[in-house]
Amino acid sequence: QLQLVESGGGLVQPGGSLRLSCAASGSTLGYYAIGWFRQAPGKEREGVSCISSSGDSTNYLDSVKGRFTISRDNSKNTVYLQMNSLKPEDTAVYYCATNCGKVAELFGSWGQGTQVTVSS
Repeated sequence: QLQLVESGGGLVQPGGSLRLSCAASGSTLGYYAIGWFRQAPGKEREGVSCISSSGDSTNYLDSVKGRFTISRDNSKNTVYLQMNSLKPEDTAVYYCATNCGKVAELFGSWGQGTQVTVSS
């Protein structure tokens, strides 16, 4: 059974960068589109970015376009989220999941999340 584990979160100053990783075990990640989601305190979870199974198609939440980049290395069974120019409003728990959008919400496999805190 597929299991996802996120890593790479932490505390960073505004304007800083972090790279999140979503590593899979138990199955081949390359079979799936993968989505990154986040949930800030008191807010609903939102989709941040999505990448197709082959990696040739990506999309982003408008507020992170130009700052975040999603990528994948299927040979390493890992999907990445490079986050640059971080802002305090990016503070949230970040999750990866199989599939994207509503499909992920209803049927996806999810990791446990990694905390990202952007603060001076």
